[in-house]
Amino acid sequence: MKLTIIGSTGSFPGPGSPASCYLLTAHDGTRPWRVLLDFGSGSLGVLQRYMDLKDIDAVLISHLHPDHCMDLCGLHVAVHWDPEGWGRDRVRVYGPADTADRMADAYGLPRDPGMREDFDFRDWVAYEAVTIGPLTVTPYPVVHPVDEAYAFRIEGHEILEGRQIHSVLTYSGDTDECPELVEAARDADLFLCEAAFQEGRDDHIKGVHLTGKRAGEAAKAAAVQRLLLTHIPVWTDHTTVLEEARAEYSGELAVAVSGVTYGVRSGERIGDPRTATMSRVPESLARALQEAGVRHRPIPGHRGTRENPVQPGPHDPSP
Repeated sequence: MKLTIIGSTGSFPGPGSPASCYLLTAHDGTRPWRVLLDFGSGSLGVLQRYMDLKDIDAVLISHLHPDHCMDLCGLHVAVHWDPEGWGRDRVRVYGPADTADRMADAYGLPRDPGMREDFDFRDWVAYEAVTIGPLTVTPYPVVHPVDEAYAFRIEGHEILEGRQIHSVLTYSGDTDECPELVEAARDADLFLCEAAFQEGRDDHIKGVHLTGKRAGEAAKAAAVQRLLLTHIPVWTDHTTVLEEARAEYSGELAVAVSGVTYGVRSGERIGDPRTATMSRVPESLARALQEAGVRHRPIPGHRGTRENPVQPGPHDPSP
């Protein structure tokens, strides 16, 4: 499995990252499956640097705070109003029981049908596993001030080059310390764990978020192979939460960075952030730029089209 950090900033988007959203990719021997863990504010735009929206196999929502689900509204528009038609099945959306109604309310739609024409909403049942291609996802109830909040234990059963590979990713969602979090993370290859709070500043607040220390304690108790801290707000210092976690956990440790891709089983960093705002230049935009006499820098990896080649600027290397 591969994990791409789309958004990792806690509570609201930051200057360098959207709010919570993670792209998990796994291969069943025939094709890759692409599943999103949360879909927080600002993530829809960045996600398009890494995949075609039509290739989303499922969206897993941990809880219904906006920084974890609000870009479902934008995805609804992409599905419902595509001028060429979506051409795919409804997108599976797993979430708390109120997900469909809350998304309809957020967009100002009548609850019936709401977004059900575009999304196949399915409710989480605590500890009841669901299968999505080569992935088995089990939701664990955790402690957070909403009606339903879940951590996910995700087991990948992949076939790569004829070999069967098993790996485990645990995603904490938003939570404070609780036995269910440790149970979900038991022996995981990678523990993607929130650390929004800071010792000495927020540790008196219970039932909301983990500090780096609490995240490290959970990782140690669960005996995970590696810990990746995430959901760190703009007012929380990354170095501080890393040091707090390191004092409790001696395994591999890092902070999630938007755009970086990791191997879940290996822990290796296997992809760097893409800074392009579009995965390709639409032909209509290239044509408009040419007609306006504008010379623009090519997007890395994009060489234009035969009809509308990208023209290098005066200081650009030839395409």
